[in-house]
Amino acid sequence: MPVSVRNMLDAKGRNVISVSREKTMGEVATILNQNRIGAVVITSLEGRIAGIFTERDLVRCVAEQGAAVLEKPVSTAMTTNVVRCREDTTLNELMEMMSSGRFRHVPVEDGGKLVGIMSIGDVVKARIREVEQEAEHIRAYIAG
Repeated sequence: MPVSVRNMLDAKGRNVISVSREKTMGEVATILNQNRIGAVVITSLEGRIAGIFTERDLVRCVAEQGAAVLEKPVSTAMTTNVVRCREDTTLNELMEMMSSGRFRHVPVEDGGKLVGIMSIGDVVKARIREVEQEAEHIRAYIAG
């Protein structure tokens, strides 16, 4: 049975740090740092995904526009065309999605609402667990 996003969320938890589009990039930088995360999801008042803002976005903005950009709203730099997955997305589908789009974070959506987020670290951990289980099954088969 393939590993799904639902399995990974059940193991890691469904907490997602989200912010409103009015937060400044400086405020978001503080949130990223305090929570030791690489991305925040920007949500609408209804809890729908409006965008995503990552460490890479922050670095790009500061490099292009200087420190004054930290006073601008995150909505001016967030990615609005957000690639998302569902809880029934498989680990392999998620890996393909992340590698082909060069994303490190993919929000999880259910019924139009944000229900979790998957990071590349989550994917690597899940894949390692999967390989270890396969190896254990092979060892048990050979020993049996």
